[in-house]
Amino acid sequence: MTLTEPTLAPPMAPSTVDMAQIFAVHAERAARIDALRPGNKERLFDGLMAAGITHVTVNFDGAGDSGQIESISAWSAETAVEFPATEIAYAALTWDNPEVEMRSLSLEDVVEQLAYDFLSDTHGGWENNDGAWGEFCFDAAARCIHLEFNERLTSSELTTYDF
Repeated sequence: MTLTEPTLAPPMAPSTVDMAQIFAVHAERAARIDALRPGNKERLFDGLMAAGITHVTVNFDGAGDSGQIESISAWSAETAVEFPATEIAYAALTWDNPEVEMRSLSLEDVVEQLAYDFLSDTHGGWENNDGAWGEFCFDAAARCIHLEFNERLTSSELTTYDF
């Protein structure tokens, strides 16, 4: 059988990409996310204090081909405690919806989400090619988050951030 009609659609006409618009949309989204973080931190600190948790430590490691959080530990003063089953509201943006989405997450899940967010903000690539390793301290009593990380291969410096 011989086909006489074309079976492929014609190629799309060439188009130009407006990089300025792409960067503007990205910057606007980043600003909206940054505006949500103080409220998320306040709700987290309130939830931790209500549960009797004074601070949380988060250890992470960018070893190998994918970084991950190694452990999340809750503390009441110097005593290790379990996270309660308490859930709190967490405000987030998704790519497919311009509205703020309120999620109900456990205290531990909010800690993990904020840790990943702050790692991405402060060290793009921490999770790749034997990247950074270190620890967060979510200090509920002082209402601050402290990050210390070390570069595995590119330097021997210790870098710290307070959020």
